Amino acid sequence: MSEPTLQTPTLTEHPGTSDAVRAQILATEHWSLLATRSLTWTETFSRAGMFLTVVSGAVVALALVGNATAFGPAFRGFALLLLPVVLLIGLLTYARLSDANLEEIGLLIGMNRLRHAYLEIAPELTPYFVTGLHDDEAGIAQTYGTVFHRYTGYSVIQALSGTPELVGLITAVTAGVLGELVTGSVGGSERASVVTGIICGVALAAALMLRTLRRYARARRAYQPRFPS
Repeated sequence: MSEPTLQTPTLTEHPGTSDAVRAQILATEHWSLLATRSLTWTETFSRAGMFLTVVSGAVVALALVGNATAFGPAFRGFALLLLPVVLLIGLLTYARLSDANLEEIGLLIGMNRLRHAYLEIAPELTPYFVTGLHDDEAGIAQTYGTVFHRYTGYSVIQALSGTPELVGLITAVTAGVLGELVTGSVGGSERASVVTGIICGVALAAALMLRTLRRYARARRAYQPRFPS
């Protein structure tokens, strides 16, 4: 966020409106953002649940067909038809969940600005707020982690344990299995199939991570906080 911040007039510069009216307007917007954030979380969990249901169904179907065909050519053909569908659903689910995370950050920014406005009206309440009061990165991080993350920081495990990341991991594994099957179907050796599967899985995981990092970096460059810490 290297660009200059926007200068926004404070509430005290507009004395024509009473504090009660200001608080009512701010509260209405706050509840609107809270409801939208709740819908975003609901969609995130629903999409992740649908994807896991598809994966579970695919695993069960593969097990049944494999048992019936002794994991022969018919099983391989069935897997080559089924796994691309699972892979496509996984990619689309990951993209939507990743975008939903960005949308949630936008909602948090709005809620931080509203809390900042509340405390312009009643600054004596500042010690009672544990969520962020500013719309910059520090304020967003405070809202996500409240109090204790200021001291403990964020670990790699926390970064990788989010819903989009877990969906992306399962999708990458699916890509690896599909790569192994395709290589074996065209006459590749067992070793070549395994190596190809690993390469496909790692490559897709890296591509998904790169996509997310680029989108976040683009958003950070374009965003200008109005109430920095």
